[in-house]
Amino acid sequence: MTSETDTPSPLDLRTVDLEIQGMTCASCVNRVERKLGKLPGVSAVVNLPLESAKVQVPAEVTDETLIETVKAAGYSANLKAPLHPEPRSPGNTPEHSGHDEGSGGGHEHLVPNHLLRRLVVSAIFTIPLFVISMIPAAQFPHWGWVTFALATPVVLYGAWPFHKAAAVNARHLASTMDTLVSLGVLAAYLFSAIQLILDPMMTAHVGMKMSEHALYFETAGVVATLLLLGRYLEHRAKSSASDALKSLLNLGAKEAVVLRDGAEVKIPADQVQVGDQFVVRPGEKIATDGVVVDGASAIDTSLLTGESVPQKVAEGDEVTGATLNTSGRLVIRATRVGADTTLAQMGRLVSEAQSGKAPIARLADRISAVFVPIVLGIAVLTFLVWWLATGDSYAAFTASVAVLVIACPCALGLATPIGLLVGTGRGAQLGILIRGPQVLEDTRKLDTIVLDKTGTVTTGVMTHVGTRAVHGVHPDEALALAGAVEHHSEHPIAQAIAAAAAQLGPLAQVSDFDSDPGGGVKGVIDGRTVVVGRYSWLQSQGTELDQAALDMLAEAEQAGATAILVSVDHQFQAVISVADKVKETSTKAISELQQRGLRVVLLTGDNKSVAAKVAAQVGIKPEDVFAGVFPADKVKAISGLQAEGKVVAMVGDGVNDAPALAQADLGIAMGSGTDVAIEAADITLMGNDLHQVAQAIALSEKTLSTIKMNLFWAFAYNTAGIPIAALGLLNPMIAGAAMAASSVLVVLNSLRLRNFGKK
Repeated sequence: MTSETDTPSPLDLRTVDLEIQGMTCASCVNRVERKLGKLPGVSAVVNLPLESAKVQVPAEVTDETLIETVKAAGYSANLKAPLHPEPRSPGNTPEHSGHDEGSGGGHEHLVPNHLLRRLVVSAIFTIPLFVISMIPAAQFPHWGWVTFALATPVVLYGAWPFHKAAAVNARHLASTMDTLVSLGVLAAYLFSAIQLILDPMMTAHVGMKMSEHALYFETAGVVATLLLLGRYLEHRAKSSASDALKSLLNLGAKEAVVLRDGAEVKIPADQVQVGDQFVVRPGEKIATDGVVVDGASAIDTSLLTGESVPQKVAEGDEVTGATLNTSGRLVIRATRVGADTTLAQMGRLVSEAQSGKAPIARLADRISAVFVPIVLGIAVLTFLVWWLATGDSYAAFTASVAVLVIACPCALGLATPIGLLVGTGRGAQLGILIRGPQVLEDTRKLDTIVLDKTGTVTTGVMTHVGTRAVHGVHPDEALALAGAVEHHSEHPIAQAIAAAAAQLGPLAQVSDFDSDPGGGVKGVIDGRTVVVGRYSWLQSQGTELDQAALDMLAEAEQAGATAILVSVDHQFQAVISVADKVKETSTKAISELQQRGLRVVLLTGDNKSVAAKVAAQVGIKPEDVFAGVFPADKVKAISGLQAEGKVVAMVGDGVNDAPALAQADLGIAMGSGTDVAIEAADITLMGNDLHQVAQAIALSEKTLSTIKMNLFWAFAYNTAGIPIAALGLLNPMIAGAAMAASSVLVVLNSLRLRNFGKK
């Protein structure tokens, strides 16, 4: 919620990540978001399983203000530690960083050990409490006073976190899941204690049935113990859910062997600086992103990209930190360190996705805001109706307590974020980075997927396959001139021509270099103007082709090659043919996409002959091929499909693909591409395999369906449970077990996503 009179520009906002302790349900999340949102210009997205908040803040709002606002809401908060792994001292681990039991805001951050201790103590007292209360044969004279004694530590110690949280909420005129639990447990305990004190001889006789007395100590004890068990199991499961991100961030090498004055010096990996050269031997991890300056090897990138086949590297090749050197000795020059590395960027993308809020979660938010007060009203009404209609205080009390316990909306608050947490974490393990929750919704609506050809469907490694020159011009001379000019371009075709020319000898010096994206290049060599590129580019530079030249061009294209024309001083000289290979996995991947009901479109700047040949190889229909498309026209092609009512995904990997990736309803960048393409995309594939596109869409759909299943069961559970309890058909102890089980089941259902993609 921002000020209506002074809404800050997105450029004026900064992002603050907070750790928040004490939240237990969707109502807590809703209240923290609402409190932070009341600050001028501030908006917040709070995540329950991650116990975190991502807050957009204008410059004038300080971090201290945010922390104090969270504390004023009844919770404790502190700034979140950086995502990339940092050395920690033994006293500065998350378990010992001050978020201990009883810290801040009247809430307890229940780490498993503290929770386990309360659970064990409660179970020790609850078991005999249950046996004595429920089994007449186990009763003895005045057994009620013994159950009173057994229930007291369970209610006052075991259930203390629920009571304390409920009290804090009450001070802020709010209510959460803890309110329902605390009221249910205390009501059963206090009502029983009062009855026993008023009638000390109530249990003087043995063998009494439940209906013959008004003691509910076992209800208070069993409900509290079962809810503690559910909270403990939930905590354990949530920890497993975030394991994928933790393991991703811990993939990096711990040490690096740097070269200092010709000697090898071992240092912590996080001390490597840009420009440092470090040695990586077979079996060692690469410390940080860099460029190979000496040696050759094969790099296992499977932990980051999901690709199982090691990639060969040699001098001049880029390598990624955290990948494994499998064979030869390498000397690498560091190019990116710390928070700038690929691993750190992956961590940020995954964390941002997990911290976001899916549109499907808004319904849960709206319900949780009013849910608890309504339940309290239903519980009171249930008691009054039963009592007035039957005069049976036992039945009235039992039904009202059952309503309080069964209605706890724990599962509701976990349904969406826990599914998102596990799904995006599993994606990271497969080399699939989903930028945010909105992406899950977008994949559900897709009906068309547009594939860039070069580097996406094909390898992107262009190879010179031949040069045909006009009479009087030697093919090698034309190739050498073209290669000298193309050397200044980053385009794969240009690099292929430059590489072929370099094999003929040193490349000539070029001046006045100019280029047109998707058109071609030109430059001056020894006073001669050399133009290389498409026919349209040569025409724009004043070169016309006669019929013989046009026939030469047509022959090259009909052979399935990409034809590049060369002119010198406005005179046509030669046609250079380059070719690209289709990736081995492309045909199968495209078939998978088509089986999902998607229309697959091939988009390329190449000529129709080349495009048709590639399309035929991979199974794309001729009518779904868009050839001869300039980079600037890729956006128009996407827009044209959208104008037809299509929901379009675009897959690309180059700088020229970035605008089209941004224009598409869903942009998918291949990780082998450029940073600008990855920044423009909604999904980033760290590998170079088109199969990951189908896998990414399948994972997104699976994650979304899991979240929907979680929400359905959470809603169905509460919707069905409340009237059953109000009708007196549900014992409070069974309600407590069911409520605890619902949260655990939602988490376990989400954890199934960890098996996605496994055979």
